Amino acid sequence: MQALEEIKVLELSRTLAGPYASMLLGDMGADIIKVEQPEKGDDLRHFTPPSWNEESCYFLATNRNKRSIAIDLKSPEGKEIVYKLVKEADVLIENFRTGTLDKMGLGYETIKEINPRIIYCSISGFGRTGPERFRAGYDLLLQGFGGLMSITGEPDCPPAKTGLSIADLSTGLFAVYGILIALFARLKTNKGQLVDASLLDSQVALLNHMIPGYFATGQPARRHGSAHESFVPYQAFTAKDQDIILAIPNNRLWEKCCRALGWEDLLEDFRFVTNDERVRHRAILVTIIQERVSKWESNEIFKLLDAEGVPCGPIHTIDQVVTHPQVLARDMILEVNHPNVKNLRLPGFPIKLSDTPAIFKKHPPLLGEHTEEILRELDYKNEDIQFLKKIKAIE
Repeated sequence: MQALEEIKVLELSRTLAGPYASMLLGDMGADIIKVEQPEKGDDLRHFTPPSWNEESCYFLATNRNKRSIAIDLKSPEGKEIVYKLVKEADVLIENFRTGTLDKMGLGYETIKEINPRIIYCSISGFGRTGPERFRAGYDLLLQGFGGLMSITGEPDCPPAKTGLSIADLSTGLFAVYGILIALFARLKTNKGQLVDASLLDSQVALLNHMIPGYFATGQPARRHGSAHESFVPYQAFTAKDQDIILAIPNNRLWEKCCRALGWEDLLEDFRFVTNDERVRHRAILVTIIQERVSKWESNEIFKLLDAEGVPCGPIHTIDQVVTHPQVLARDMILEVNHPNVKNLRLPGFPIKLSDTPAIFKKHPPLLGEHTEEILRELDYKNEDIQFLKKIKAIE
């Protein structure tokens, strides 16, 4: 059994945040019906490079466990199909610009009249209220607007984006959180509701301690590269053979680290006795540690520190991550059968549930792969389907 079996999700979203959210629901058993534009499909299908046998790796990574139906939402016949799907759906996820679906007759007020129990999740860049609500929102834009880029990168370099689409992906996670809360609330009220998730809100939420930190000090957080503003040493260093991480957030671990590596002299230096002093003398201490670490092979450091329980480790490249025994032991690389991509590999399921686990059931769909199948479930006859194809309401 899966936790979300018998939950039907209608996905009207494109690119990353919405599709990522629906995929996570699909992994836990929900039936995801992905509505795509005929001929073109989800914009994510065209996000290349990288591609694999002409399939976008972005799309492949974000659309497993779904069925694709290609519908022209601007045609009356196509819209009627959506209305029929809405009647049977538990959740609708969309990420059109604010106001777009309202004009098309697919906004929340219209949809809840058709199905009062539906959970309508609206994902946007800036949210559905406020002075910026009509602005387009993309991951990079919101990493900047939401403050994330101001704290990412080296101190003496321009602001940097994260190496992945953190604004989109985190918003997808928050959207799933909101959807599950709304489904739980529906058990009590028997009514659906609007879930309004935005990239901006997600980034502000992720600033976490930096918000009260600003109000406490009057100083906004700054960029520290791989280092941490509150702990030293807590950053990357370069050993003789590779870059490594030392993550030492308290005095107990600092003492263990120094004794394990023979750095007792640092324990006797008043500048480094407490974490507050180490932060105050950050530049001096980091220079000393870097000079010493550079003379060691990384495995020598890891062996000594691991024996004392001091957090440390390598900075892996992607190829090292996907072949690491721990990653493989956690089933974090899925082997997928796909009609166009031989030996497809995808990220696995990050949450392990003992009784209702995530299960891989469907490969990332081809555009419109399930159009006829879904229409037949809605009691469309063969002649109806052929007519809809003829007028290009479906593909």
